[in-house]
Amino acid sequence: MDWIAVASGLGVGIIVGITGVGGGSLMTPLLLSVFKLSPAVAIGTDLWFAALTKVSGSVAHARHGHVKWGLTGLLLLGSIPASIGTVALMHATDITKGWASTLTFSLGIALFLTALVVAFKKSWQVVGLRLERFIPESRKPALTVACGVLLGVLVSLSSIGAGAIGATLILLLYPRLEARYIVGSDIAHAVPLTLVAGIGHATLGNVNWSLLVPLLLGSMPGIWLGAQLTRRLPDGVVRGLLCGSLLLAGWKVIH
Repeated sequence: MDWIAVASGLGVGIIVGITGVGGGSLMTPLLLSVFKLSPAVAIGTDLWFAALTKVSGSVAHARHGHVKWGLTGLLLLGSIPASIGTVALMHATDITKGWASTLTFSLGIALFLTALVVAFKKSWQVVGLRLERFIPESRKPALTVACGVLLGVLVSLSSIGAGAIGATLILLLYPRLEARYIVGSDIAHAVPLTLVAGIGHATLGNVNWSLLVPLLLGSMPGIWLGAQLTRRLPDGVVRGLLCGSLLLAGWKVIH
């Protein structure tokens, strides 16, 4: 058993439990820096980590009726074909040195975007309410599918985006939707998307299965522990530390 991997899974799980930000934002940089995986293998391994750790949360939200299935379906209508198309492009071009640098750059951009989302978490609803004046209800389904396409490409290239960025896009389009429905629908969308993208990366040989197992074993108690700790920590402190960590990770990945 790789106890360093178990400890890493535990640490990421605790942070996920405290902040609610998906593990992809934290796990992929860790796989690159600590375990020295190639960008492609780090992204593929993290996609499976994200998919499997979100399953229980998705089931729980569905049981409580917190999933807007129409909204989730529209997102999947865009994200699944986009993910399959992105992976097909990776198959066609092969993982060359140039493609690896593209993966690294997309990962860094995704980390910066996630940091931006976390930093201005409370402002997105205000922006969404202002956008309502310019976005009629009749256009929202098409825009939701377009958001799904964006997420499908971003997640397949970087393993990041299905959580924090996905929830923010939903909030911008549906600012009057209650938080529980945003979270539930976002998680319900993230599971099949990360699974499809993960399967695609697995066909390319981009998954380190022996490392994935101890990471998952560590993350399970970590998420529970983080959920208990979140009641005792000020939200501003948590968001500040997380935002700083994401910016630093993004800068190191790109450079």
